[in-house]
Amino acid sequence: MQTTLANFREIESQNAFSLQNSKLLKVELNQVTIQAKLGSMVAYQGDVRFEHAGSGGMGRMLKKALSGEGTQLMKVMGSGEVFLADQAQDIHLIYLENDFITVNGPNLLAFDTGIDWDIKRVEGASSMMGGGLYNMALRGTGWVAILSDGPPVLLNVASAPTFADAQAAITWSQGVTTALKTDFKMKNLIGKSSGETVQMAFSGQGWVLVQPSEGQISAATGNGGGNNSPLGNLLGG
Repeated sequence: MQTTLANFREIESQNAFSLQNSKLLKVELNQVTIQAKLGSMVAYQGDVRFEHAGSGGMGRMLKKALSGEGTQLMKVMGSGEVFLADQAQDIHLIYLENDFITVNGPNLLAFDTGIDWDIKRVEGASSMMGGGLYNMALRGTGWVAILSDGPPVLLNVASAPTFADAQAAITWSQGVTTALKTDFKMKNLIGKSSGETVQMAFSGQGWVLVQPSEGQISAATGNGGGNNSPLGNLLGG
């Protein structure tokens, strides 16, 4: 038999998290236990077990209820390997070393269970938007896999005043300060509102990763896939 399938052979790696291609992640579970977006498993080999991942305490459960958001997570463990993907979006890996990042909920694919997470409100959001704007704060040491709807751009916020759409800004580093900015002048574009009158403002020392869209309109359902929200989904209980 003659095929071109050899180009798609599994890629071996010494790392717990490794990309098989730009849209498919492999996790070696003999090295790590993870939490992953429910419905993101596309294949696995070996002894792999899946459990529902709770909210991780009453405090986070209350924050989830107050925010009105809820991306469901599953806990994945065992001695095999699991392959993860979500709507063929691009996947990017970040290894935290006693570090801190903020991630837009729908863009979080998986992370090491040794990493602590919490729900964080963007400063100034509650006074300008009903209920506020919420994201995930991840802190600790280990791998984090994030999603982008297309190839993103990495912006240095220290080099110039930086602004982005709230759904396009998918993750930013420690040392970055956020706020919301209203630009009333944009309401006058072509005689009508542009729909871009509120942006996130970034300052400080660090970077922000911006995807080339405002996120996918709908996520997979039926198999437990996440539910995208205009304000960004959060980890569920």
